Amino acid sequence: MNAATAVAMPAPAATGFERRDDIGIEQLRRHVPVLRRRIEQGQYLYRAGQPFNALFLVAVGCLKTCELSDDGREQVTGFRMRGDLIGVESIGLAHYTCDVIALEAGEVWELPYPAMLSACVRVPELQARLTSALADEVRRDRAWMLALGTLGAERRVAAFLLDLADRHARLGFSPHHFILRMSRADMASFLALKHETVSRALSRLDDLGQISVQRRDVHILDAEGLRSGSGLEAAAVH
Repeated sequence: MNAATAVAMPAPAATGFERRDDIGIEQLRRHVPVLRRRIEQGQYLYRAGQPFNALFLVAVGCLKTCELSDDGREQVTGFRMRGDLIGVESIGLAHYTCDVIALEAGEVWELPYPAMLSACVRVPELQARLTSALADEVRRDRAWMLALGTLGAERRVAAFLLDLADRHARLGFSPHHFILRMSRADMASFLALKHETVSRALSRLDDLGQISVQRRDVHILDAEGLRSGSGLEAAAVH
C-alpha cells in the first residue's frame, strides 16, 4: 500500500456502551435485571451454538471472540475490553455465533435480552445506545477487513498496537504503556499472520525505536512514526 492510502480505524465499540451522558449502568439496572458474573482466565463466557438469551457488558478484564474457520482452526475475530458489549453479533439469531473466552480473570454484567428489548421500549436512550453498539460493531469489522486486505504484516501489527493504545486512552489509561492481554498466537490469528511474523514485526518496530516491547509489556515511543508506518489516518496516541 502506498503512503497516500490510509485506513481510519473507528472508535472502539465499546468504551462506549456505558457513557456518562445519557444512560449508565445504574440507570440500566433500574430497567434490566443485571447479573454480575466473575469469569476466570481461559473460561468460556459462551460458545457458538448455545441459545442466545443475553448480552454481556465487560466490567473488568479482556476477552477474545473466536470462530472456527472452514478447515476447523480457531480464528480470533476480536478482543473485548471494559465497556464493550458482547453478544450483539448474535442479535436476531436463535444461537450465539462465536466463542467468547476470558484472557484474564474479570467480571461481566449479564443483561437478559428479552428484558433489554422491553427496556428499550421504555427508555429511548437505551435503544439508541444499543443501536450505536451494533453500528460500531459493523464499522469496526469493516475497518479491520479493509486493513487486513491492504496492509502488509508490519503495518498490521503497528495498526493493532495503535488501536489498543487508542482504546486504553478512551478508558482513561495511558496510551503509551500497556500490557498485551493476548498472546502472540492470538494476535497472529486476528491479524491473519503467522506467529513468527508477528514476533518479527514487533522486533522490527522495536529496532526502529517506535516501540519498546518486553514480553507483553509495550511502550509506544514514537507514535507518529508508528502511525505513519501503519498507514492509519488517526489514533489517539499523543
